[in-house]
Amino acid sequence: MSKRKVKETHMPVGECISQVQMILRERFCHQRLPEKPVGMESQHKHLLELLRRTAVHGESNSVLIVGPRGSGKTMLLNCVLRELLEVKDVNKNVLPVHLNGLLQTDDRIALKEITRQLNLENVVGDKVFGSFAENLAFLLEALKKGDRSSSRPVLFILDEFDLFAHHKNQTLLYNLLDVSQSAQAPVAVIGLTCRLDVLELLEKRVKSRFSHRQIHLLSSLSFIQYLDNVRSQLSLPQDFPDTNFYDEWNDGIKTLCEDQSVVDVLQRHYNSSKDFRSLHLLLAFEHLQQLELIKSMDSSTAKIQKEYQLMKLLLDHSQIMEALQKYPQCPTDVKQWAMSAFG
Repeated sequence: MSKRKVKETHMPVGECISQVQMILRERFCHQRLPEKPVGMESQHKHLLELLRRTAVHGESNSVLIVGPRGSGKTMLLNCVLRELLEVKDVNKNVLPVHLNGLLQTDDRIALKEITRQLNLENVVGDKVFGSFAENLAFLLEALKKGDRSSSRPVLFILDEFDLFAHHKNQTLLYNLLDVSQSAQAPVAVIGLTCRLDVLELLEKRVKSRFSHRQIHLLSSLSFIQYLDNVRSQLSLPQDFPDTNFYDEWNDGIKTLCEDQSVVDVLQRHYNSSKDFRSLHLLLAFEHLQQLELIKSMDSSTAKIQKEYQLMKLLLDHSQIMEALQKYPQCPTDVKQWAMSAFG
């Protein structure tokens, strides 16, 4: 056991538990990134170099990050963005725009979200545009400070990239990739997808404008490594203020991870997904059931695993809209989902 250099202090148990909850939320809700993405050093270097060329030298690029769910695509990208935005000049200049195929379900919604994230609502105002391309060109033109060399670089990040391929005529993808290829403005288009055949979904005119750069991530974790990661994710850091609580907690986690029934559950989870997030999402899902906001569609669910049960939402459209009105801090993504799904 490593020696701890922190001064011994004793805190009330309630305060210790609150600290533990905060630490675990930061880890499992992906609010805290690792120092370096382990096991994907070459992919990290490649992506960082590509985005640096856009952010620093104004060179347009496009790239796809491809890998199964839980392989670390979003984590890799966020680590690269964090490192990139630590550069003083880049931080002031570059504009990241995040889109998600599950939320921006058509080009109209996507364009509205691009305008919002670029803070150009007042510039667009009540202007009427003849086409999507004209609207996008206007937005990019509004970001110029003078000549093209002083245009602000924009990083378009398209999560669930394959879903954008189902938009009518693939207009959004065509125009973004066309801008990145024609060097109208310094733009990088980064797509994240779990589909290996994603290029087959693209129309010929869209595919011809894509750079065909792909970064593949394959989760190569063995079960032993996965088990070690679970243990380290649940363990407290060495700078935890209460030494006794730290020792008791970490010893308890070690014992828990050696329990055969726990190992069996983790083995089943490892075989289907190596993503830690789904472990705590199941607990949140059970909480929705306890609140009777959702219920099973089939009464004979005893033999069906929780993650495969068909559920029914017990709220109607008016109740959801009323809840959104009473929650002003509701994330924009959730509001957009509600409007597109129930509007």
